[in-house]
Amino acid sequence: MKKYTSQIAIVITLFMTCVSGYSQSFLFETGIKDSVYSEILGEQRKLWIKYPKFFNASDNRSYPVVFILDGETQLRALDAVCNYYEGHFLPDMILIGISSGHNRMRDLTTSKVSMRRGMPVNEESGGAKKFTHFIKQELIPYVDSILPTTNYRTLIGHSYAGLFTINTALNYTDLFSNYIAIDPSLDWDNQKLMAQSEPILENNDFSGKSLYVSLSSASLHMQDESVTMDNIMRDSSDYTIFARSIIEFSKFAESQAQNGLNFAWKHYPNDLHGTVPLPSIRDGLINAFKWYQLESFWKFNDFDTPTHELIELVESREKKLRDNFGYKTPPFDEELFNMLGYMALEMGQTNKSKAFFEMAIAYFPQSANAHDSMADYHISQNEKDEAVNNLKKAYELSDNEHYLTKIEEIQKHDIDQ
Repeated sequence: MKKYTSQIAIVITLFMTCVSGYSQSFLFETGIKDSVYSEILGEQRKLWIKYPKFFNASDNRSYPVVFILDGETQLRALDAVCNYYEGHFLPDMILIGISSGHNRMRDLTTSKVSMRRGMPVNEESGGAKKFTHFIKQELIPYVDSILPTTNYRTLIGHSYAGLFTINTALNYTDLFSNYIAIDPSLDWDNQKLMAQSEPILENNDFSGKSLYVSLSSASLHMQDESVTMDNIMRDSSDYTIFARSIIEFSKFAESQAQNGLNFAWKHYPNDLHGTVPLPSIRDGLINAFKWYQLESFWKFNDFDTPTHELIELVESREKKLRDNFGYKTPPFDEELFNMLGYMALEMGQTNKSKAFFEMAIAYFPQSANAHDSMADYHISQNEKDEAVNNLKKAYELSDNEHYLTKIEEIQKHDIDQ
């Protein structure tokens, strides 16, 4: 069945519905609200769950997970990035927004302080260890128990949550595969975590892990606009310690190639502390999933690429994904196999078409649509028995009477002949 044409219609319909104001709440609410009670924190903690675009529970497919702190505000940015970049740049992923709760400073900071930048701190602080235990022992097991997840996880945090993210990367490295720290508050407690980080980065093995750090332009200084990336490290005032901490940490981490960490950092000259999450999430995820991005995809659109070479490209991609994820996963979405199969069929390249449909069935054996598409191929080749067998399988998997109707049409055509 040619699903991709109907998907275009669905997208247009959804767009017109939103514009008409039929469901304005869709524009402002991202994800399904949920919560989990934490014995460790002694409180109920809210979270938001966002499924992949084409999620289908009947597929029996599991997904990588992205956890983003300050989910109330940051999940929307993450969702926007995934909507645009999933497919070629990023895999389909389940997104989890974690609420900041009632005491953000307490949960996300790594040590207790009574003063900060010459001002008294009256809020609780230093609860990062406890909050990490909540994520490890309660939140992740809960998410894994209700959702089709894999153990390939990414953690994203901004500001205090960025400090928390780096602390997790350093001290609980195996909890996540990728870490994205956006404008992290590394100046916290006189740069205490920075001092602790150097021996960890020097001596620990971070193979298979990635860390991305970002710095906004507004964070370079608090008052003096003459401070730039070129001269900031010569400044010693409290106004620049936030940015200097990020730069110093990033340059040191960058120098430790021996530890195997996939580390990258970037300064965003046109962004403020409040706007830098969006581009940082995009760049951080693309950096973490560089290995996922499609290679030589133009060959799939090239009429002259031999069928065997296309099969080899698919198999090579399957191996690359397995090596990086640590588990077996389809190299392409079913929809892409489906689209490529019909494109080849319409161009008269029946060998390619058959190969794509066969791969769709091999990677998605429980998909009625994959068997239906294979039936269309057999119909085009006047192989009616094979077409009927695939349609029977499609019906067996779905109980959709549409497939019985197609079988009747094929058999009626035989009688008419």
